[in-house]
Amino acid sequence: MATPKANAQTAHSQTTPNSQPPTPPSSLLREHAEQQFAHELDELAQADTRQRPPNWKLSPWAVSIYLLGGTLDNGFEVSPKYIGNRRLMEVAIATLATDRALLLYGVPGTAKSWVSEHLTAAISGDSTLLIQGTAGTSEEAIRYGWNYARLLAEGPSMEALVASPMMRAMADGKIARVEELTRIPSDVQDTLITVLSEKVLPIPELNAEVQATKGFNVIATANNRDRGVNELSSALKRRFNTVILPVPDTIESEVAIVHQRVTSLGRALELPAEVPALEEIQRVVTIFRELRNGVTIDGKTKLKSPTGTLSTAEAISVVNSGMALSAHFGDGALKANDLISGLVGAVVKDPIQDQVVWKEYLETVVKERDGWKDLYRASREMI
Repeated sequence: MATPKANAQTAHSQTTPNSQPPTPPSSLLREHAEQQFAHELDELAQADTRQRPPNWKLSPWAVSIYLLGGTLDNGFEVSPKYIGNRRLMEVAIATLATDRALLLYGVPGTAKSWVSEHLTAAISGDSTLLIQGTAGTSEEAIRYGWNYARLLAEGPSMEALVASPMMRAMADGKIARVEELTRIPSDVQDTLITVLSEKVLPIPELNAEVQATKGFNVIATANNRDRGVNELSSALKRRFNTVILPVPDTIESEVAIVHQRVTSLGRALELPAEVPALEEIQRVVTIFRELRNGVTIDGKTKLKSPTGTLSTAEAISVVNSGMALSAHFGDGALKANDLISGLVGAVVKDPIQDQVVWKEYLETVVKERDGWKDLYRASREMI
């Protein structure tokens, strides 16, 4: 039997593409977290004197500072990547320092993928070991595949094997990410059981295996809108520690999240528009929260809720779309008529039911609210 170490190294070598040099980060539409925040990670690594788990780039304390933001002893400011409950992030980080995998669970748009990416960037320095869960995800995506030209020509061998992101993470002692775990068929999900419990990936065709190197773990994400699609088996659930990511507790925290992400995206997309005033972002967030909760902020008026989730991620998209409109077809300052098309598109997913919800909200809330007449007029012009 080939040794696990040799297996892991050979399998990893098969995934190195013989291609052109990587694209310079400055020309990328979206950089990986470890590229975008490389300076912060470097500063944290230099300032980090605490004990690091095996193969971690930073200590758990430094990972929490990277994720939640803070000021280092030398005065360097680390920007927050997640604005929310600190204890939840501490639990997530502590889980990854054990032998249990982490499941980030919640409604769509609660930053599950965002948190997953930044955790892996800070811990492993590599957020790219990703398996995207879909109804068509096969066992090969989690275990390994084959280079069929070599397989037919030479027969089964380590050289003919194509390592999956999971296998590479095990070999290198890094964290693998599994997005939308509940979208993956149940029989394929259970491929993870041996990996998570025994820390071994068998290769029966070669009478060999890959054993996980210290530092290996898995972060999976799932949203509760997929409940009943492909439920996790009890055996698989036991291998995960579940952290539920909630929607932002307060309007202030949600406004801060939207403002931070919109500012960052505006720079990345090089939009020639002003960063929107907090008042405009607050209007969008207020609308989303009121319709999502089925009641106005002051609690005086009950509202119907639309069929969509109206997540924080969608609020970011609405404001970002408005910035693009104001930049290219306006004067660069975000106005009501720039926001409204994105707002209506986010709220009205069902052309009949949601249209009724939106019109009722317009007439009972927007029309009567001080300083919102421009939003009311812009919406009436659209519908």
